[in-house]
Amino acid sequence: MRIVILSLLIQVALIAHCIRTGRNMLWIWAIALLPPLGPLAYVLVELLPDLFRARGTRRAVRGLGKALDPGQDLRRYEAEARSSGDVASRQRYADELVRLGRAAEAVSVYQQALTGLYAEDPNLLFGLARAQFAAGAYAESRSILQGLIERHRDFLTPEGRLLFARALEGEGKREQARAEYAAVSRYFAGAEAPLRYAQFLRASGEPEEARRILKELLEHARQAPRHYRRMQHEWIVDAERELASLS
Repeated sequence: MRIVILSLLIQVALIAHCIRTGRNMLWIWAIALLPPLGPLAYVLVELLPDLFRARGTRRAVRGLGKALDPGQDLRRYEAEARSSGDVASRQRYADELVRLGRAAEAVSVYQQALTGLYAEDPNLLFGLARAQFAAGAYAESRSILQGLIERHRDFLTPEGRLLFARALEGEGKREQARAEYAAVSRYFAGAEAPLRYAQFLRASGEPEEARRILKELLEHARQAPRHYRRMQHEWIVDAERELASLS
């Protein structure tokens, strides 16, 4: 009896879906009169293709694919870079190398791309600076970013200016790093910049100032819309931990 009731409920749900979405009305007769083949055919022909066309589903499938095979994108980008050799494919390959923690290899790929007409391309130079920072070459990263600031003043995004502050810190230029952190924290859209500034201040022996900035960050997060807190969740949690360690 339970199986019969469940089957009827499924048929009703599928018929309702068919009517609501404007499917061919012949499906209603197939679902109602030909169980279980009619409902199964409707699911296979009408529901599954829509499901896999949905953006959220595609994203979930890609995420599962990456979890099962983390190097799949890297292999594809590497093959594209070798076959076409164009700048865009090399940049995708280098960025994926950085994401996978192979920054030293990414530096080499970027250096190969920075030739000829693209020798001074700001996008490639910024990519190289990110790769060098990830590889621990802070002075080289800072030098490239400094050049971009001087020659392309409006090019660097707030994320780029934050990277510049971090490169200065990594290089040991603490006074300049402090000024950059203070500046970028005032206009950075997310929570990462003020958090990193507070961590810098704590490491520099200024725990009270670090505590003040963290409290402001968390108060802003409490008052911000839900989507902001969701997007910044990782940084907010780190800020809470950092503040607790200063108490």
